[in-house]
Amino acid sequence: MTDQALKTTPLNAAHRRLGARMVGFSGYDMPVQYEGVLAEHRWTREHVGLFDVSHMGQCKITGADATAQFQRFVPGDYEILKAGKQKYTLLLNKDGGIIDDLMAGRPDHDGLFVVVNAGNKDEDFAFWNANLEGDAKLTVLDRALIAIQGPEAAELMSAHEPVLAEMGFMETARLMLFGADCYVSRSGYTGEDGYEISVPADQAERIWNTLLEDARVKPIGLGARDSLRLEAGLPLHGHDIDAATTPVEGALTFALSKSRKERADFNGADIILKQLAEGPSRVRVGLHVKEGAPAREGAEIADADGNIIGKVTSGGPSPSLGKNIAMGFVPPAFAELGTELKVLVRGKPAAAEVIAMPFVAQRYYRKPKA
Repeated sequence: MTDQALKTTPLNAAHRRLGARMVGFSGYDMPVQYEGVLAEHRWTREHVGLFDVSHMGQCKITGADATAQFQRFVPGDYEILKAGKQKYTLLLNKDGGIIDDLMAGRPDHDGLFVVVNAGNKDEDFAFWNANLEGDAKLTVLDRALIAIQGPEAAELMSAHEPVLAEMGFMETARLMLFGADCYVSRSGYTGEDGYEISVPADQAERIWNTLLEDARVKPIGLGARDSLRLEAGLPLHGHDIDAATTPVEGALTFALSKSRKERADFNGADIILKQLAEGPSRVRVGLHVKEGAPAREGAEIADADGNIIGKVTSGGPSPSLGKNIAMGFVPPAFAELGTELKVLVRGKPAAAEVIAMPFVAQRYYRKPKA
């Protein structure tokens, strides 16, 4: 895609002034790195990384029927979701395949606030427009989205708004922040503690620059965002999961609420419940690639005898661990931790072992139970 055809986020000029290397991603002109992927990855793990994720889709689903209609297509229980909370969930087709994975929550009393993946947002919005019934209404929002991630994120943000320090993982609120009407959640895609902030598009650059005034904060590109999410064991839609992958195959059964499984009243429930009872034909696993170059997406996975049994969907070096890691799909018989496998890297077999995910411990802030 040519530069002329690429869309831009409200922060495009800011990235260019910072000297970012820009690339096309999901139809947008986006920063892949500023000073280097390795340095940016490590900075986020140690301090605070600032990410422009404004290419993601943001919308609200409102009306008295909003929750009931939304739940027809996702396996999470949103009827019991309290104000100030959000959940990760999956937009499913009739075969139980994952159209998209997304965040949906109640930052205020005006329906559901939903964030979807950039590459799928047009399809997602069209799906809801075609399928929402009753008085449920989809409103697409033209806002920027900024992620603040890292172990010093809470201290940084609480200096701007003390109430943010009191939020726990997956809590959300609508509040005035930096003098702007913002939707804030304590969540992210790196495995680190942090926040995601939806801001008015015309306020994005001012808020971005304000955050960068703090010496603990550096801008981070898509390169480090990808290596961080891989270490955290988080799947990337279109790579590790897609419309032909069920939540069971994708190792995302935590997103299936008990009440919804009992009611079996969501898209693809019969197929998903059958897989839960009988087992799927394949499952997503984590791999330590013990030798050679990193195993990248598309590399074949073989059993100890050399028989091809699956494919790598994401892979690369782990800056935090100093070894090569990957995710991919294999039959359940080969998914047990410690199973010795091989991956074909540049046509040559390399020893690999099934290991637990996340590869690097997630550091989300969870409130102590009362």
